[in-house]
Amino acid sequence: MKAAEARRQLLEAEAQELMTRMKSKAQVTNVEIAPQGANTATDAEAKDLVQKSLEIARLEAQIRRDYQAYQERPKRKFVGARTQEYRFAHYVDTWRLKIERIGNLNYPAEAKAQKIYGKLQLTVAIKANGEVETVEINRTSGHRVLDQAAIRIVRLASPFEPFPASIRSDTDILHITRTWTFTRGDQVIAE
Repeated sequence: MKAAEARRQLLEAEAQELMTRMKSKAQVTNVEIAPQGANTATDAEAKDLVQKSLEIARLEAQIRRDYQAYQERPKRKFVGARTQEYRFAHYVDTWRLKIERIGNLNYPAEAKAQKIYGKLQLTVAIKANGEVETVEINRTSGHRVLDQAAIRIVRLASPFEPFPASIRSDTDILHITRTWTFTRGDQVIAE
């Protein structure tokens, strides 16, 4: 998670440097036009210079488009069970309580009947308005019924609370990674 954040900051710094270079005043020297009977080597150099200028303009335009697309991407934040920052810790704790409440009410009947228990790790991506973007199983429980039940519980519990202003200020999508335990007491615990 920290590596992804460091990589993002490095890319932003490189993009900013490229944009600064593009905005700088480049100077073009005037080339004297040779008379009609001039040597063809000069004509070839002029054509090459024009081709290079066109290529530079094309690359600058591509860099501008890429930079703009990068700036419009949603800002993502990844948190786990040990998040320390209060604004995220409070939101994640509220999310966890709702998941456990819905999970205990909707414990999978098949798992109860067959006495299937286990742990899995799940990442839920939540949009700023509280909608679920994606649900991914990072580490399976080894039991398809439990894995599918965890995904179903997230879907049943959604939508979640919209992000408070303190989170919305710099986060468009929050990824919450937690270990879920389906216990012998037929409870769901999101650790």
